Amino acid sequence: MSQRAVEQVLGKLLTDEEFRHRFFEDPHCACFLCGLELSPVELEAVMRIPRTPLAALSRRLDDRIRRLYVPATPGPEERPY
Repeated sequence: MSQRAVEQVLGKLLTDEEFRHRFFEDPHCACFLCGLELSPVELEAVMRIPRTPLAALSRRLDDRIRRLYVPATPGPEERPY
């Protein structure tokens, strides 16, 4: 759609861990829920960004510009007791 939408998606991928998880599970849905419209070519290009380096870069950002992410309550199989 536009360079601006691509920049917004990249920014959310870096600063919003919940969006990043959702994006790598279902990119179309994640973008739709945030009101971000990417063309098929743009979406494919962003989907090709390796997840691990993206998450590593995100962790290096100052916490003041990252969105707080609190994972859902762990299920019975994930509880430590």
